[in-house]
Amino acid sequence: MASRKAVITCALTGVLTDPEQHHVPVTPEQMAKEARRARDAGASIVHCHFRSQEPGMGRLPSWDPKVAKAICDAIRAEVPDIIINATTGVVGEDLSGPLACLEAVKPEMAALNAGSLNYLKLRSSNDWAWPPILFDNPVAKIEQFASAMKKHGVVAECECFDTGILRSVAMFAKRGMVPNPPHVSLVMGVESGMPNKASWLPLLLEEMLPGTHWQVIGIGRQEVWALHKKCAELGGDLRTGLEDTFYLPDGTKATSNGQLIEAMAKVATDAGRTVATPTEAREILGLRKA
Repeated sequence: MASRKAVITCALTGVLTDPEQHHVPVTPEQMAKEARRARDAGASIVHCHFRSQEPGMGRLPSWDPKVAKAICDAIRAEVPDIIINATTGVVGEDLSGPLACLEAVKPEMAALNAGSLNYLKLRSSNDWAWPPILFDNPVAKIEQFASAMKKHGVVAECECFDTGILRSVAMFAKRGMVPNPPHVSLVMGVESGMPNKASWLPLLLEEMLPGTHWQVIGIGRQEVWALHKKCAELGGDLRTGLEDTFYLPDGTKATSNGQLIEAMAKVATDAGRTVATPTEAREILGLRKA
């Protein structure tokens, strides 16, 4: 399995990272340029969050379908063969924004948050880093998103923050809610979810349905690179980008997504893997043609 070509995803920007403090893209032009850098470095997929385009408000998310379409149109014009994976993550019952963005963009893939998580983090003082958040993803919400994705020909990428969520994905696949075999992302490094420990990966693989397409989303600093190395060796697909980390394997801070993808491509080749092109990635993942 580890000999299979590695599909690399670049998570371009994330949810709330402040562009005044970090080199995250916000505007359609910036997102397109970063997608080009990622593609040139070896990425086949870009995972896209959409930000407010109002002056000084780029740190905030946007669910305006016009914003989503402008960003994705700019990416497709700059990098016509790239695969777009859109976010859908939203707290609460109102799904109208994400659903409108799915309809406007019709990406090849979209993130499907496959279970709920108390999203927590402590400061060194043991005070909460932010007020505790419930990232609520009950089954009814998952079904709504999965149904919309099917309607628009979008492949669900099931994001799993904990082991029970991963095991639930197998049930969703057996019920026909998501593809079988499913596409799974192991989100590792959120303090209240799975730790970014490479030793967990063989155990997590035991909980997947046969043929599952899987990758790791490593959240953290340079320590995540040991996790990516193990993922590559075990045959998983690979993801990094300024949403997930700002740090290169040597501990220096990245200033672009391209630098992170260059490092990830080296992780793949060091593990004896060849990096897949977007055309090859579409075939591997069973996506519709560009």
